[in-house]
Amino acid sequence: MKSINENAPVISSQIIHINAGIEKVWKVLTDIDKWTQWQTDISKSKLSGKLAPGNTFNWKSGGAKIQSRLHTVNPFKSFGWTGKALGMSAIHNWTLAEKDGKVMVLVEESMEGFLVGLFKKAFRKNLEKGMQNWLELLKTECEK
Repeated sequence: MKSINENAPVISSQIIHINAGIEKVWKVLTDIDKWTQWQTDISKSKLSGKLAPGNTFNWKSGGAKIQSRLHTVNPFKSFGWTGKALGMSAIHNWTLAEKDGKVMVLVEESMEGFLVGLFKKAFRKNLEKGMQNWLELLKTECEK
């Protein structure tokens, strides 16, 4: 898996535990075309081709149009992409691990670019809030 940039001006990571099987969590998380059905921050999401490293997807989150490329698709273990929007770039990674019938989901992201460097505090706050929301929505969807 491509590591996040530890030297980026904005970095965040968060963990949640989900009471569901790892197969279900993986399916919900990686079905990019269906993100809009449960992830309320996302208004558009379309994968070009199969779920495989190198393939791209376009999506819209919080009003920003984002173009992303998958770098990791390791079933039931890790999933990640790089993304570009408005002169900024990000590395976004998900790691899953099942233990005692629950799934631990770790999400990490690094963001960089001119605007990110200029407004670090605001970008960090928005990223942390967005990641927390994504994890909570994922948990809700998977525990249905």
